Amino acid sequence: MIYDGIKDKVAIITGAGMGIGYAIAELLLENGARLVLNDVDEKMAEEALVRLEKKFPDKCSVFIGDAADIEVIEKLVLFTLTQYKGIDFVIPNAGITLFGDFFRFKPEEFDKVIGLNLKGAFFLVQKTGEIMKTQGRGGRVVLMSSITGIKGYPDLTAYSMTKAALQMMAKSLVLALAPYQITVNAIAPGATLTERTKEEEPDYAGTWGKLIPSGVVGKPIDMAETCLFLLSDGAAHINGQTLVVDGGWTAIGRYPKDLE
Repeated sequence: MIYDGIKDKVAIITGAGMGIGYAIAELLLENGARLVLNDVDEKMAEEALVRLEKKFPDKCSVFIGDAADIEVIEKLVLFTLTQYKGIDFVIPNAGITLFGDFFRFKPEEFDKVIGLNLKGAFFLVQKTGEIMKTQGRGGRVVLMSSITGIKGYPDLTAYSMTKAALQMMAKSLVLALAPYQITVNAIAPGATLTERTKEEEPDYAGTWGKLIPSGVVGKPIDMAETCLFLLSDGAAHINGQTLVVDGGWTAIGRYPKDLE
C-alpha cells in the first residue's frame, strides 16, 4: 500500500536487520522514503542492505552500532544528516527481551534491558527531535512498545516495565514535540512470528495462534503497515497514542499455560 506523506522523507530505524524493523524499512522504501538502517549485528545489517539495495538502489544506508550507546546515537544522527541532509521520521525499534524470575533477576540484566529498550529510545528521540524542531517542517516518531506493557506476563517484569514506559513516553512527549508539528505514537505488537521468535519456539505460530481469537499470529508486515500509517499524512491528528496490533489477544488475555 502507498501512503501519502512518505515520499522523499528521511527515516532512522534501529534494530532493523531483521523482523519488524526490516519490514518497516522495506515498506518505507516502497513508499519512496530514504533511510538509515541501524543494527548492532554487522553481518545481519549488511545482508539486509544488500537485499534492499537490489530493489531500491541508492535509497538506504547502514550504520552499525549499539542503539543503547549514547555515543553511537550521536554518531547515527550525524551520519544520517551527512547522508541525507535532514531527518523526518525516527523509529527506535531496537529492543531486547530478557526472561527471568523476579527474585533472581540480576542488576546487570536489568541495566541491559533498561539501557536498550528505554534509554536508547529516549535519547535517540531527544537528538532527532531537536533536529526536526530546528528544521521547522514537523516530523514523526513511532515507538515500539508491546502488549506486555499493557498486561502482565510471567518472568518479564523488567521488559514489561520498559514497554509500559514507552507508552507513557509517547503521551508525555506530546507536550514537548506537538508545538513543532512532530507527532509521537507507539505500537504495541502482540505475538508476532519473526526470525527470533521462530528460533526461540519452532512451533511459535501454532502455539500462539491458539491464544488469538483469529487463530493467526501477527507478521512483521502487520506492524510495518501500522507504523507506516502513523508516519503518513493520514495520521497527522493522531498523537500520544498506542495502537495495539495483536489480533485481539489482549481482549481475552489467555496465556500458553491455559492450553495445557
